Amino acid sequence: MSAEPQKYFFSVDEYYRMAKAGLFSEGPHVELIEGEVIEMSPIGSRYAGCVDDLNSLLTHKVGRLAIVRVQGPICIDEYSEPQPDIALLKARRDSYRRSHPTPSEVLLVIEVADTSAHYDRNVKLPLYARAGIPEAWVVILPKDTIEVHTEPKNGKYTKVQRLKRGKTLTSSTVAGLSLTVDGILG
Repeated sequence: MSAEPQKYFFSVDEYYRMAKAGLFSEGPHVELIEGEVIEMSPIGSRYAGCVDDLNSLLTHKVGRLAIVRVQGPICIDEYSEPQPDIALLKARRDSYRRSHPTPSEVLLVIEVADTSAHYDRNVKLPLYARAGIPEAWVVILPKDTIEVHTEPKNGKYTKVQRLKRGKTLTSSTVAGLSLTVDGILG
């Protein structure tokens, strides 16, 4: 009789204790997704530039109406604390110094994918949809495409738009937020 190996799933509290003990201080960037510590892809220059441009564009567009968070955690539940490349958060007096934002405080998440489009679509987007985050964009650099996912229902976004260069992207969640695909892709 052989037993299958069992996975151990970490809670957010255990994840932070491991980080405090120095387990993640050296080496790759990680995040906690459904109880598993996931190593993130290395950051390439096109990816980093796109994230920087999005930060600048969004900060200029939303001003003080929302907080633009770059690669910061969102506490989805006891076992998931993803770090989207960009998140637009509801303004809060403490700027989330007392606690990480929860899904009800997230207006929009953006994942920039150079090599991670499959992972972002099949792991992170369902996580965001199950949490009720109203809008998620995936910037797919190799295809010069931006996918806009809205209307989460039953763990899926029910509406998906795929936009190419020459098009304008308008948020359904953040009033007045429109960006050109070319402006995002560079």
